[in-house]
Amino acid sequence: MNERNLTLLTDLYELTMMQGYFENQSDETVVFDAFYRSNPSGSGYAICCGLQQIIEYIENLHFTEGDISYLRSLGIFKEDFLAYLADFKFTGDIYAIPEGTVIFPNEPLVKVVAPVMQAQLLEPALLNIINHQSLIATKASRVCYAAEGDGIMEFGLRRAQGPDAGIYGARAAVIAGCIGTSNVLAGQMFDIPVKGTHAHSWIMSFEDELTAFRAYAKLYPSACILLVDTYNTLKSGVPHAIQVFQEMRDAGIPLTFYGIRLDSGDLAYLSKQARKMLDEAGFPDAVISASCDLDEYLIASLKDQNAAITSWGVGTNLITSKDCPAFGGVYKLAAIYDKENDTYIPKIKRSENPEKITNPGNKIIYRVYNKKNGKIIGDLLALYDEVFTEDRNLMLFDPVHTWKKTYLEAGEFTLRQLLVPVFKDGQCIYQSPSVMEIRDICAKELATLWDETRRFSNPHKVYIDLSRRLYDMKYVLLDRMNTFKEDAAQ
Repeated sequence: MNERNLTLLTDLYELTMMQGYFENQSDETVVFDAFYRSNPSGSGYAICCGLQQIIEYIENLHFTEGDISYLRSLGIFKEDFLAYLADFKFTGDIYAIPEGTVIFPNEPLVKVVAPVMQAQLLEPALLNIINHQSLIATKASRVCYAAEGDGIMEFGLRRAQGPDAGIYGARAAVIAGCIGTSNVLAGQMFDIPVKGTHAHSWIMSFEDELTAFRAYAKLYPSACILLVDTYNTLKSGVPHAIQVFQEMRDAGIPLTFYGIRLDSGDLAYLSKQARKMLDEAGFPDAVISASCDLDEYLIASLKDQNAAITSWGVGTNLITSKDCPAFGGVYKLAAIYDKENDTYIPKIKRSENPEKITNPGNKIIYRVYNKKNGKIIGDLLALYDEVFTEDRNLMLFDPVHTWKKTYLEAGEFTLRQLLVPVFKDGQCIYQSPSVMEIRDICAKELATLWDETRRFSNPHKVYIDLSRRLYDMKYVLLDRMNTFKEDAAQ
C-alpha cells in the first residue's frame, strides 16, 4: 500500500464539502471519531486491525497532476480550490487503539484532530481499511478459539472479494491467531508464514493415487501432508498414504511433519476412522488436517464429536466473514476547537434510533482491569482532560441504565489508556510492530477477556461507561436539542 496513491479513494461528497469549507474560509480544527456500533457475527468483542495501512495511506496522501486533471474534468470544482488541492498535505494529529487490541462498540478506534478539510477527506479510506481488517481479525479470532489450540491456516485467497481483500484479510487473520496463510504475496509483504499442501488435481494428473503420493513425498519429505479424499478416503487414500509413510520409514527418511488432509465427507467419522488406521499402522504422530467450508461453529461441533483433527484449513467463511460481511464502522464529528478560548466545543448527532446517538467531545479511553486476574472489567470513556488513577476509588455506571453501578476500591483495579498518539502535526510518531509481534499482542489481549465474553451464543457484554462529566455533557446537549424542537413546534 505504501507504493499506492489512494488519495482519490474517497467519496465525492467529501470533496464537495471540502470545497464548501474552502469557499467559506472555514478550516477550523475539529475532532472526528471512528468507531463501530455493534460487534460482528454476534461476538462479544472485536479486534482492532489495519492501523499500519492507515499510516501508509496518510503518509502518501497527496493529489497528483492526474488527480487534479480528473477532478477538473468533472466540472464542479473551481480553480482556486484545485490549486489548494495541488499543495494538500495532512498536518493534523491522530490517536488510535493499537492493532491487535480487543475493542468494543461506541469507543473511538481512531481519533482525528485536524483542520476540517483534512479530517473530512480521510473518512472513506480510513473506514475502508479499518472496517475490513477488523472484521476479518474478529472472525479469525473466533475460528481460532473454536479450535482450542489447534493450528488454523488461512486458505481463503481464491474466495476473497478481490486481491486487496485476500492480501489484507490474510494479514488480519494471522494477527488474530492463524498460524499461517496460503497467500504467498501476503507472506512476502508481511513476513508471515505461508503454508499449503496439494490439490486434487495433483492426484488426478498421475496415473494413480499411490504414484502421486510417492512423487509428493519425494519432493517434500519434511512436510508431507497427503490429500486422501480424491477417490475413496478410507479404502484408497488413507491406505496409500500409510504405504508411502512406511516406505519413507523403511528408506530411513525422518518423518518430521507428515500426515493426511480431509477435504470432504463426514469429517468427524472419517477422521476417527483414519486415526485408528494410522495408529494401528504405527503412525500415531501423523497429523490429520481438515478443510471443507469450515467456520467456528462447525469446528466447535466437530470438537464436540471428538473428531480426530488437530489442524484446520479455513477459507471462504473466514476471509469473507460470510455470516457478517460488514463491520459497520462510522466516522462522526465529536468536537470543534475554540482557539480563542482554548477549549473544545462538543458536538453530538441526535437520532430517532438511540444506538445512533453519538458521544460528544474530545475523548480518551481508560480500560479497567481486575487486578487479581487481569480480566477486563469495562472501558471508561472520559473527556481528554480528565485524569483517573489507580490510587483513587472508581465508580462505573451504565450510561443507559444508570442505576447499574460498579464500585471499585483503590488497589482492586488497574487502568490503561487505549488511545496512543500516531501522528503529531502531520508527522508519524508511531512505530508499528511487525505482524507476528502484533499477533503476540493480540493473544495477550484475548486472554484479558472472560470466557463468558468469548462464547458464541449470547456472549456476556463488556460495558462501555461514561465519566460523569461526559455523561452530563451528553444529556445537556440532548436536552438542548429537545428544547429547540419544542420551540420550533410552537
